[in-house]
Amino acid sequence: MKKNGFRIAIWYVALIAVVIVVISLLWGGSGTKKDLKYSDVIAYFKDERVSEYTVDYDDGVVEMTVQPENDTDKAQKISYKLADIDSFLEDIKPYAENIKTYDRVPARVIPWWVSFLPYLIITIVIVVIWWFMMNQAAGGKGSKINNFGKARVKNGDKSKVFFRDVAGADEEKAELEEIVEFLKDPAKFTRLGAKIPHGVLLMGPPGTGKTLLAKAVAGEAGVPFYYISGSDFVEMYVGVGASRVRDLFELARRNPASIVFIDEIDAVGRQRGTGLGGGHDEREQTLNQLLVEMDGFGSTDGIIVIAATNRPDVLDPALLRPGRFDRQITVNTPDIRGREAILKVHARNKPLEEGVDLSVIAKGTSGFTGADLANLLNEAALLAARKNKTLIGMDEIEDAFTKVVAGPQKKSMRIKESEKLKTAYHEAGHAVLSHVLPLMDPVHQISIIPSGSALGYTLNLPEEDKYSVYRNELKQKISMLLGGRVAEQLIFDDFSGGASNDIQRATQIARKMVTQLGMSDLGPIMFGSGHSDTEVFLGRDFSHERNYSEAVAAQIDEQIEKIITEAYNEAKRLLSENIDKLHFIAKYLVKNEIMDGEQFKRAMEEDGVTIEALEEMVAERRRRSEDENAKRAIQIAENERLREEERRRNGERDKDKEEKDSNDDDRHIDF
Repeated sequence: MKKNGFRIAIWYVALIAVVIVVISLLWGGSGTKKDLKYSDVIAYFKDERVSEYTVDYDDGVVEMTVQPENDTDKAQKISYKLADIDSFLEDIKPYAENIKTYDRVPARVIPWWVSFLPYLIITIVIVVIWWFMMNQAAGGKGSKINNFGKARVKNGDKSKVFFRDVAGADEEKAELEEIVEFLKDPAKFTRLGAKIPHGVLLMGPPGTGKTLLAKAVAGEAGVPFYYISGSDFVEMYVGVGASRVRDLFELARRNPASIVFIDEIDAVGRQRGTGLGGGHDEREQTLNQLLVEMDGFGSTDGIIVIAATNRPDVLDPALLRPGRFDRQITVNTPDIRGREAILKVHARNKPLEEGVDLSVIAKGTSGFTGADLANLLNEAALLAARKNKTLIGMDEIEDAFTKVVAGPQKKSMRIKESEKLKTAYHEAGHAVLSHVLPLMDPVHQISIIPSGSALGYTLNLPEEDKYSVYRNELKQKISMLLGGRVAEQLIFDDFSGGASNDIQRATQIARKMVTQLGMSDLGPIMFGSGHSDTEVFLGRDFSHERNYSEAVAAQIDEQIEKIITEAYNEAKRLLSENIDKLHFIAKYLVKNEIMDGEQFKRAMEEDGVTIEALEEMVAERRRRSEDENAKRAIQIAENERLREEERRRNGERDKDKEEKDSNDDDRHIDF
């Protein structure tokens, strides 16, 4: 980029220089006094002030060396354009006899084409500069303006990916194997009259491996893989997107079988007519061309279009009909077995301690995508390297998990002891209720170290994947969320603003129970559109009105208040019954700031447990990790010593061989 800018600057400088030269040639008159008159020139000769002069017959110019009037001044060279050279010579003849130095340059005969040559060169230079500037404006070196309509395709043949590289998506891979078989042996399907799906739409949350699955299909089939993003079609110029769609499919048709992968297709595949005014914009033209190419007048034999999106709800219905994207595969977040398989893939090149159990990590990472799990292990590896460890332990994985979920810990942040104590009771309230409420997920970690925007956190992790929610579970969840505020009220008879997020989440759950899930006294009725208030899709949700009256709205508010109040009273009752455990957990947090799940479980289930006993659990785990890392360091040093010794022996062996070969050559020399 800097190189192109430098070239453009050079061309601009050259253009300015050419303009200056042209002006000098055409309008030049160097050394000529503009206010000099012919009579003044004759006067110089008459006064005998001219010491030498030269008459150029070609240009019609006289150049004179004029002596000054005062002896202190220097002589001056003056040029004058003559109207008639012969008349000038006659006029100065009486005065020029005493001038010894003079010259007369005869006129030169110049061909017409020579005089025309400077103008031709100037024209060529201006044309070249104009072409170069237009070329740069069109996209840099080697680009043309017409290349705006060319598809910006990336070829994925260089990095092969196979199904064995994709973990946690067994059902999705089974659906795509049919596509692979068709690309390998199309006759197997065509002789039965079957038609392979023209398009496959991969839907799912970000990071679930949609792009990786598409690459695996291409790798398994051994066909060209063309990758393009949906945003690459959109430009400010009219018709460019449609032109790029045509170019993309023309490129794919050059091969007997190929895969076209369009990532984030919702960038161009949104429902038509959904803008404010429903105008026909450039994006809709691009979508129309895509619809025609997939199932229209052109042949798409051998071309499989695979697209990915995390917003299938906004796609145009014409894009999803049979004949276009006839197969739609949902790529969900992996289950516990899938997460374990993904962790094994990403842990291949990472040395782990013996105490690291990937099944336990998979169990505690419910809701994590493949990208999240890869990032988790990578963060753990970075933390282990920062500690100069040779193995990645559970402590690093736990810290990485906390960093990913709650944000980086701000251990340097200074907090007053009184505020630290209130935060400890707040988090202890959440934790105690999580333990005593039977439907809540177990506590994974409690911390009063500021992380992200929170002064503390309580992490609850499910022991197994959940796919449904129930009324009693949601009511207990609201009680747990309000536990921090209740603990502050019981101990300090005061409230802090730290419970604002808890109150917001609790209210959202209660509102959803009433308006969408039918879990209130109002019965199984949905109130409202059912779409999220934070994700309004213009053209679909903007015009929707509230489908219930003001009287019903008042009843909804009453039901939400009832659910919140009942959950609050339940939390207050349970914490009052477990006030001793609340004090103990808060006391431990004030001293150590962090309590893990094993420590918390022991503190809640064992009577008479001490803070020292809980601290010894952490110390013992740390000692085992240090011993294992020390053994690993010794093993690494020993392996390095053996490799160095092997390299030394190989060097000596090569040296002996060279000496032997040299001696053999000497013995075979003939004199």
